[in-house]
Amino acid sequence: MTRRVFVGGLVVDGTGAAAAPADVAVQDGRVVDVGPDLDGDEAVDCTGATVLPGLFDCHVHVLMSGVDTLRQLQTPYSQVYFEAVRNLRRTLALGITSVRDAAGADLGVAEAVRSGLVRGPRMQISLAMISQTGGHADDWHVCGAETPLLPPTPGRPSGICDGPDEVRRTVRTLVRAGADVLKVATSGGVLSPRDDPRHPHFRPAELAVLVEEADAAGLAVMAHAQGADGIKNAVRAGVRSIEHGIFLDDEAVDLMLEHGTWLVPTLSAPRAVLAAVAAGAALPQAVVDKAVAVQAQHDESVSRAHAAGVRIAMGTDSGVGPHGENLGELQLMADRGMSTEDVWHATTLSAARLLRVDDELGSLEPGKRADVVVLEGAPDDLSGLAGRVREVWQDGERVVAGGRVADPAA
Repeated sequence: MTRRVFVGGLVVDGTGAAAAPADVAVQDGRVVDVGPDLDGDEAVDCTGATVLPGLFDCHVHVLMSGVDTLRQLQTPYSQVYFEAVRNLRRTLALGITSVRDAAGADLGVAEAVRSGLVRGPRMQISLAMISQTGGHADDWHVCGAETPLLPPTPGRPSGICDGPDEVRRTVRTLVRAGADVLKVATSGGVLSPRDDPRHPHFRPAELAVLVEEADAAGLAVMAHAQGADGIKNAVRAGVRSIEHGIFLDDEAVDLMLEHGTWLVPTLSAPRAVLAAVAAGAALPQAVVDKAVAVQAQHDESVSRAHAAGVRIAMGTDSGVGPHGENLGELQLMADRGMSTEDVWHATTLSAARLLRVDDELGSLEPGKRADVVVLEGAPDDLSGLAGRVREVWQDGERVVAGGRVADPAA
């Protein structure tokens, strides 16, 4: 097989080490060597660029393309699947070669990518968010109508349940439908107009059953958790990651450190809601008010978690905001006090560890799959990242060049 060498660039290997000049040799879809003056059959000139492992976004919604209640009501049911193809390509064009879909994508979407029918990042899917009645995934309105962002389908069962027995059945139904990870809402949220992000959802007995069933199926649990009590209940139950973490307090941070729980900040999310409203999106006033109220607290909580040493993995909530703007999250993380080395680590190896794929992905080390990103400019410059992606490679195959995503093989 052809031995291809990425030469002349600065290498950020994903381990958290500082960038350094090096070459990266790839053969048969794997990294085979990293070091100076490597030889090979073909060279990829990376002069003036940074060479990185494939990037991760641990919180996306590929079947969502923004939040606008009126647009949602007027969009034909099947259109969102065609929009997902575009969203997947936009994400891959950024050098994001792996994502965790935090509700929406079903097994058919994931299999379309896995089989090569659709070009996109590797996917772990959660299908639907497990939520109590009146919780973050319950889209009942006071007029009596229900307008779920992600309505139940044959491939995406409803996640609404109450009591340990219903929780157990819901988990087993999602596992049967192809979930790779389970998502639960242990607090209210911003986009759900009838709840409060500070209030805890599900009781400890319900969460214990959920995690027990997830463990039995070999799956991790991610928790939409914004209020401090909801965060702490989720961590005590054994979830693997806290999504958002808006109202973290010192006890919650200590618990996350004790349990080794990741934080996926999604700093982009409340900003995306406010940007959508400014652009004319129709959303309930309660949603807008909550987005305004939480942003400063969200920023402060992420700074607190990072300073304490909580594990952080990059996630954006893209779908709430536009796909293709994911890399803006990196500057937001840096603004919260993370060094550029920490930011890149959160977007590579730390994220791979969260998703339990670090044996194959997340760093440029011999034996790992050859997901490689060539980024114009220096790694300590986090500005304008989307426009600086020169090339993207998956398993040693170039899938993006000059911002253009290659079509799948016939």
